[in-house]
Amino acid sequence: MPELPEVETTRRGIAAAIEGGRFEGAVVRDARLRWPVPPELDALVAGRPLLRIWRRAKYLLFDLGHGHLILHLGMSGSLRVVDADTPPGKHDHVDLLLAGGERPRALRYRDPRRFGALLWQPGELQGHPLLARLGPEPLEEGFTAAYLKAALGRKRVAIKLALMDNHIVVGVGNIYANEALFRAGIKPTRPAEKLSRADCERLVQTVKETLLEAIAAGGSTLRDFVDSEGKPGYFQQRYFVYGREAEPCLRCGEEIRQTRLGQRATFWCPHCQPR
Repeated sequence: MPELPEVETTRRGIAAAIEGGRFEGAVVRDARLRWPVPPELDALVAGRPLLRIWRRAKYLLFDLGHGHLILHLGMSGSLRVVDADTPPGKHDHVDLLLAGGERPRALRYRDPRRFGALLWQPGELQGHPLLARLGPEPLEEGFTAAYLKAALGRKRVAIKLALMDNHIVVGVGNIYANEALFRAGIKPTRPAEKLSRADCERLVQTVKETLLEAIAAGGSTLRDFVDSEGKPGYFQQRYFVYGREAEPCLRCGEEIRQTRLGQRATFWCPHCQPR
């Protein structure tokens, strides 16, 4: 599933190409995503300016002035700017038609598994149920060691699960939680309430470092993800632990171990993450 670095990579790619432009309309070939695409999508976007594309957690938000499109890539979604007359593929479900330019273009949404979403929120976004209770962004100033220590409080869940809780901090999915915990030297099964202030200092720093490095590398491509130009990410070439069960640790040579937390594969080095 695309995580924060993949969504941010997508945002940057399409924003550079279409932000500040105008939509002509929409073509919906298959509305059966995680939630149905609004049947009035064409009328909602036709003639509207695209004022801004931004990201909140793993959601892409398109500000059209009178409301916002909310897009989630799901497990296999991708966005690309294409010539509008490019024949759609089997899984190309929605085109947002773009005005202007030398030839007609479209922002094309592809989603083989159809777990993504394209929704409409009139007016302001604050009240939308998908966004209303989200924690701070991990790359912004509000995500600090003091905040994290307070947010963990008396939580007895494993720190990896707490780190993936969008009410605590958004966008730190499974891959990057594994990698950040390794860099911080914290065992993923450690109870969240047991982290010291120094632990939280290291973890906040490694979360930020890991995500920024992943964004610079174009994210990770394990199965389906491609960026707005159809290119895969390559951060997976830099993994310390994720997907490396029984392989030697790149730092100490100890065998990487795997378990499951919250039904998600969890990887760590017993030497570099002793507690």
